[in-house]
Amino acid sequence: MWARLWAIVTKELKQLRRDRMTFGMIVMLPLMQLMLFGYAINTDVRQVPAGIVDLSQSSYSRQLVQLVAATQVVSFKTQYFSAQAADEAITRGEVKAVLLIPADLSSRLVLHPAFDPNREDSQATRPIAQWIVDGADTMVAAAIRALRNMPLAELHGNSVPVATPSFEVVQYFNPEQRSVVNIVPGLLAIILTMTMVMFTSAAIVREREQGNMEFLIATPVKPVELMVGKIIPYVFVGLVQVSIILAVGHWVFNVPVRGGLDSLLAASLLFIFASLTLGLVISTLTKNQLQAMQMTVFILMPSILLSGFMFPYDAMPVPAQWIAEVLPATHFMRMVRGIVLRDAELWSLSKDALWLVGFTCLGVFVAAKRFNKRLE
Repeated sequence: MWARLWAIVTKELKQLRRDRMTFGMIVMLPLMQLMLFGYAINTDVRQVPAGIVDLSQSSYSRQLVQLVAATQVVSFKTQYFSAQAADEAITRGEVKAVLLIPADLSSRLVLHPAFDPNREDSQATRPIAQWIVDGADTMVAAAIRALRNMPLAELHGNSVPVATPSFEVVQYFNPEQRSVVNIVPGLLAIILTMTMVMFTSAAIVREREQGNMEFLIATPVKPVELMVGKIIPYVFVGLVQVSIILAVGHWVFNVPVRGGLDSLLAASLLFIFASLTLGLVISTLTKNQLQAMQMTVFILMPSILLSGFMFPYDAMPVPAQWIAEVLPATHFMRMVRGIVLRDAELWSLSKDALWLVGFTCLGVFVAAKRFNKRLE
């Protein structure tokens, strides 16, 4: 019995060694998980991209900006000259928060209880400045709220703790701080990634396993036409999924859809095409449906963890952000959250849109080339 058992084990090991794709997945999957969870995933929100509106233009305001920057919670990227310009920048997604410093900063500092603990009039209860925050991202909003009671000892030379907050925090787009408001649009990107890539990743290898490849070769269909024809039916499937997710999110979970449906439809179509072509490329790289599923998992995991769906994108190390920028889910995540939650226009998200268009064109080209090579 042991000899027969050993023979089967030996045969399986040899078969596994010859299957380089499966062997590679066995090694790469745990390595990738270790790197993602141990290095890239970080729940501590740091270096949130922020802007400044400094209406005071005084030495106090400059010191205040330096004090806030020293916390490393935010990273000031740009300066705006009005609150309206700052609002528009948050809507476009350029920054996550803006520090609005009023023109009467000096008088507010003098009246603040941290400067004069004996004051008891109503003027002493005013915060010295205001934060405007994109509240759709609950983790970012919580990090900014933690700055409300930031000590101002270096400004006034008094380290006595006071009850009056240093900053007022105004949260846009999700003042109730409901996490579902941020999760439902993100789920749209995750579900489409899972289904669209999975549908087409086995498209070519399934034809080969079912013996249909010879018929396809005998037809006058060109490789590009075959690639496009493979993905078009699933485009309609993707649009049905988008409709279901948005309808359930809006009617059941009361998630607002603030942006235009035309912008949302265009963004969804771009992402669906990009995901389907990614699946086609996987299909031309693999030899059977098992390998196709393994490689799909290999793509799905970084798409879910690095796209900003679960963990703040800005808290990730720069190399992890480079990887995230390659993945279509990261770009669609920014687009769908911008359109659904902030009423962002599609043109203001043109960088992400153009990247998805380029990814789709490159994917179709590579899939067609790989298919040609297989025929040869």
